Amino acid sequence: MAVNSTLVEQFFHAPDCVGWKTNMERGIYHLACIVFLLAYMGGSGILGCIYIFGLMAAAFLCLAMWGGLFVCGLDIVTWNIILIVLCLVQIGHLIYRLHRESYGEDYDILYQTLYQPMKVPLDVFKEIAHCSGMEVHSLSADQSYALEGKTPIDRLSLLISGRVKVSLDGQFLHYIFPYQFLDSPEWESLRPSEEGTFQVTLTAETDSTYISWPRKKLYLLLAKEKYIGRLFSALLGFASWDW
Repeated sequence: MAVNSTLVEQFFHAPDCVGWKTNMERGIYHLACIVFLLAYMGGSGILGCIYIFGLMAAAFLCLAMWGGLFVCGLDIVTWNIILIVLCLVQIGHLIYRLHRESYGEDYDILYQTLYQPMKVPLDVFKEIAHCSGMEVHSLSADQSYALEGKTPIDRLSLLISGRVKVSLDGQFLHYIFPYQFLDSPEWESLRPSEEGTFQVTLTAETDSTYISWPRKKLYLLLAKEKYIGRLFSALLGFASWDW
C-alpha cells in the first residue's frame, strides 16, 4: 500500500521548482507558440478551418523539432508527429469537402453574390444549379442573345459578367448588368402553357457570360419546391424593380 501511495503522489504532484531557469528556450519553441497564436485567430467556414489546421500542423512541427533537437524527448517528438498527421488528415478532408461543394468559379461567385446574402441553404442552391445544367454560356461582343419577333421564349437566363443592350426597332432601351435576368419580362408575360417570342433584341455590348434554366424544366422545379418558387419570384421582382 505504501508503494502504491508513493506512486499516486508522484503521478499527481509535480516536483517542487527549486528555481526558475535563467536561460530561455530555443527560438523554435517560441516560434511554435507564435504560430499557435496565429492559428487560433483563424476564421470560420471551410477555408477558415484549413487555415487553422495548416498553422497548427506547422506549430506541431516546430515543437517536434524542438523536442528532438534540443530536449531529446522521444515522447514530445512522438506526440507532435501524431498531431501533425491528424492535422494533415483533417486538411485533406476539408479540401475534399471544398471540392465537392464547388460547382466552378462562376457558380461559387453566383451563390456568394446573390443567394448567400438571402440566406439560401446550400442544398437549395444545388437544386437550382443542377436545373441549369451546370453550364456557363458565353456571348461575344455584338452577338445577339435574342432577336425581336424571332427568338422563342424557352428559357430564363441570368447575366454573370459583361453588359447586354436591349433595343426595340433599332432604338436603345436600357442595359442589363451582371446578376440581372436577361429575359424576366418575357418570363413573366407568359403562362407555363403558353409560347411566345421576344419583343425586343438583346445584344452583348461586351464579352459576356450567362447561365440559363430551360423554361419547362424550371417550371417543374418551381412547382415542386415552393420555397424555390418564392425565391425566384423575389429575384424576378428585384430585377423588375432595378429596371
